[in-house]
Amino acid sequence: ERSVLLRMGISSLDTQKIVNGCMDHGLMGKGAGHCVYKLSKIENISIPEAGTKLANGEGWDVVAAAFRGGK
Repeated sequence: ERSVLLRMGISSLDTQKIVNGCMDHGLMGKGAGHCVYKLSKIENISIPEAGTKLANGEGWDVVAAAFRGGK
């Protein structure tokens, strides 16, 4: 998962935080990269910006709702 995030342009410092966030929110089956991509599309921001937000603990509720069918 971390290597996928690195290839998406996410900083190496943020990759582990995002992977941990995926596990904490039960989204690991969706893939960490998919979570970043989903937030990027929903909020119309770049992939690295979405990664930074998720690494900072922001946007997980939006991503989780989107995978549940909210968006």
